[in-house]
Amino acid sequence: MDRLGCVDLAAFPLQLLLQRHPDWRIRPAAVVDCDRPQGLILWVNERARAFRVLPGMRYAAALSLARDLRAAVVPNDEIERARSSIAKRLGQFTPGVEPSEDEPGVFWLDASGLERLYDSLSGWAERIRSDLKRAGFRTTVAVGFSRFGTYAAARSKQGVVVFRNGNEERAVARRVPLDRLGLEPVIRDALHKLGVATVGRFVDLPPDGLEKRFGPDVLRLHRLAAGALRMPLQPRRPVPPATRRLSLDHPETNVARLVRVVERLLHPLLATLAERCQKLAGLRVGFRFERLGDHIERVRPAAPTLDAAQLLELVRLRLAALRKLPDGVVEVVLLAEGVATTKAQRQLFAERPRRDLAAANRALARVRADLGNDAVKRAQLREAHLPEGGFIWESLDRITASRPRESSSGRLVRRIYARPIPLPARPRQEPDGWMLRGLEQGPVVRVNGPYVVAGGWWNRPVRREYHFAETRKGDLLWVYYDRMRRRWFLQGRVE
Repeated sequence: MDRLGCVDLAAFPLQLLLQRHPDWRIRPAAVVDCDRPQGLILWVNERARAFRVLPGMRYAAALSLARDLRAAVVPNDEIERARSSIAKRLGQFTPGVEPSEDEPGVFWLDASGLERLYDSLSGWAERIRSDLKRAGFRTTVAVGFSRFGTYAAARSKQGVVVFRNGNEERAVARRVPLDRLGLEPVIRDALHKLGVATVGRFVDLPPDGLEKRFGPDVLRLHRLAAGALRMPLQPRRPVPPATRRLSLDHPETNVARLVRVVERLLHPLLATLAERCQKLAGLRVGFRFERLGDHIERVRPAAPTLDAAQLLELVRLRLAALRKLPDGVVEVVLLAEGVATTKAQRQLFAERPRRDLAAANRALARVRADLGNDAVKRAQLREAHLPEGGFIWESLDRITASRPRESSSGRLVRRIYARPIPLPARPRQEPDGWMLRGLEQGPVVRVNGPYVVAGGWWNRPVRREYHFAETRKGDLLWVYYDRMRRRWFLQGRVE
C-alpha cells in the first residue's frame, strides 16, 4: 500500500513573523490581514489560543481577550518565497512534494519506496523535522495512508506521527478538533453551535444537508474525511532554469564581439522568462575557453527585469573589467535566475517618490558590474568591546527607503578612522597649547573626559581613557590615551 506523508509548519505565516520579531515568541501573537483595529486575524500561536483568540476574530476583539497580543501583517510575496524555499528543502528527501494551495505551510510527500534509503519511515520523518528545525521552523510530520488522515494528524499532534495501519489513522483523525482544520471561521462557529466540535461528529453528518447549508467546499472536506473522495498526490515538478548556449566556429578573443554574441542569446532567453511570467534577477554568463576551461561571470540588475538594454550594459561593463581575455572563447552559455513578478511590477501606474531608489539601485548594479560583486558595502553595527570593532562591512545588495526616528533635537555624527592616528604628547594638564591638528585648527581649548574603556583579557589587555577635545576653531575631536602604550591617539571626530 502506498504511504503518504504530511508536513505541517503550524501557522506558517506566523512563524515567519516570529522570525522577524523573536521577542514575540513568549507572548500571544497573531497575523492580521491589515494593520488596523478591525483587521481580521488569520493565524495565531498556542499562547493566543489559550486566551480563546481564534482566526476570524477582529484584532480589537482579540485584544480584549489577550491584552498582551502582538500582531502584524505578513505579505503574500514573502509567504510564497518562503513556501517555495521549504518545498525545495523537502525535495532532498523525496521527489514527490505537493504544497497545499489553500493553506500555506502544509505539504504532502510521497513516502513510498524509501525503505532502502532509510532505516524506517520514523527515521525519515525525523530527518525532515530536524532539517526544518535547523532552518528555524516548528514542524509536525505525519506518515500514514490517506491525504486527510495525515493532514488531520499533522494539524493536531506535535513531533513525528507514524501510523501502522489505516484503522489507527482513522481513529486518530476522528478525535481531531475542527478548529485545527482550515475551515472558514463562520462555518467553524456555526458547526460548533450545532455541537459538532470534532472530525468524528463532522463525518457523521449527512452529506446532502452539508452541501445545502454550507456549500460545495465543506462537502468536499466531508468526503475527504469520510474516505469517499481520494485524491492522488500532485507533486510540483521543478522547472529547469532558462538557458541559452552557442558554440562558436572559431575561438573569439574580442570583447566587443562577445557582447554581440551575448545580445544574440539574451533576447530569446528573456522571451522564455516572459512566457513563465518571470523576470530576470541574475544572469550567469559562462565562457568555455579553448585551453583554459570554463569561466563564469555573474551580473545582477538592481531589480528583477526583462529590459535587455539594461542587462547588456551590465554585461558590457563586466566584460570591460576583464580588459583582455586570457584565451579564445569557443562556447558561450547564458543561465537566467528567474523570479516571479511582484504585484508592484504588474501595476500600470507607479507612484513616483521624491527620491528615485530604483535609479540608485541601477547605479549600484553598474558599479558592481564594473568593479565586482563585492565592491558596494555598508557598515553594520555589532556588539564589540572596542569602538573600532563595533561595526563590520557587509555587501549592499540594494538601497531601501530610510526610516528615520523622530527626534526633537539634532543628532551628532561620530566618524571613526579606520586606524587611530598617533598624536603628539599632551604638554600639561591644561588644554591650552595642545596642538592636535596643526596651526590651521588652533590649540585645544576644552577637554571633556575621561571615559575609560578597559578589559580585553581574552585577547590582550586594553586600557584607554577617551576624551572629547574641542579646538579653538570649533572642531570636536575624539581622542584617547592608551595606558599600555603610553601615547595619545585620534580615534575620530564629531560633526
